[in-house]
Amino acid sequence: MGLFLYIKHVKKLYSASLFIVLSVYTCFSQQDPITSNYMFNTLTYNPGYAGTSGMICATALNRQQWLGFKGGPSTTLFNISAPVSPFNINSGVGLIVENDNVGFDKDINIKLIYSYITDMGPGKLGIGINAGMFNMTLDPEWYIPDGGDFTPPSGDPLIPESKESALAFDAGLGVYYTTDKYYAGLSVTHISQPKIKFTKGETYLSRHYYFTAGYVLQLPNPALELLPSFYAMSDGKAIQFSATSLVRYNKKAWGGVSYRPGDALVGIVGIELFNGIRVGYAYDFPTSDIRKSTSGSHEFIVNYCFSLSMGKSPMRYKSIRFL
Repeated sequence: MGLFLYIKHVKKLYSASLFIVLSVYTCFSQQDPITSNYMFNTLTYNPGYAGTSGMICATALNRQQWLGFKGGPSTTLFNISAPVSPFNINSGVGLIVENDNVGFDKDINIKLIYSYITDMGPGKLGIGINAGMFNMTLDPEWYIPDGGDFTPPSGDPLIPESKESALAFDAGLGVYYTTDKYYAGLSVTHISQPKIKFTKGETYLSRHYYFTAGYVLQLPNPALELLPSFYAMSDGKAIQFSATSLVRYNKKAWGGVSYRPGDALVGIVGIELFNGIRVGYAYDFPTSDIRKSTSGSHEFIVNYCFSLSMGKSPMRYKSIRFL
């Protein structure tokens, strides 16, 4: 059994929220970072997506969660994928670099991706695997209040006192199916539940299961399309899901809302610039009690897809995530 706590303490003269992560000897689940632009960031959690668009696609994302909380979650990631055909086998390859910080826990995840792609009915099916290294760093900053019965870190054999870093092998699997009108995917991360060992104990990364699906619905106005989508994630103990509805205008601009029950109501907007680069923004308004202590969460995403033969994204590109 394990423990992962955020502790808020009010110091003299200053009111500040302090998040503290306590790592114990026995194992605890590691929560994968949440992103509101999940429909534009499929490669991060499903390696089967790599190469299915038929183009080279690069995505960068930054998320600042629960602004106003010192030590609140902060996620930055980059991924890129491309179609390849080694030995005339339709495939996709990719790379993920992810930096996730919360409290004094700082994680870096780097993975290589391979997917096998085959035609199936009106679309393409990608079956993928990712593998790489997960680095977890604990860099605690302790504040011991004056007076009272407080045990200093040195008095507890399970509490880290100084900066520590540990490395583990990590891998995931995924299947992804896409057509011109809809897509769906299933995947699992941390499939081997890798252990990460520290001086005073160890932790492990629990498996996380993902399901996502989306559809393109043409509205009566030929310039407008409705893009509903669904996303679910579970670590086997709890489940979190999002339902999203976006409206896209002239395949160049989009906006809409997403809802995560018990967590947040999200507003999403985006636009494709003249050079083919697509920029998106999401704002999370918390619906839980945490809204009393934060101004919300901000998320920015930038995407660019192109073909080597053309040098830029052609108009016939039909990704139903980023058109």
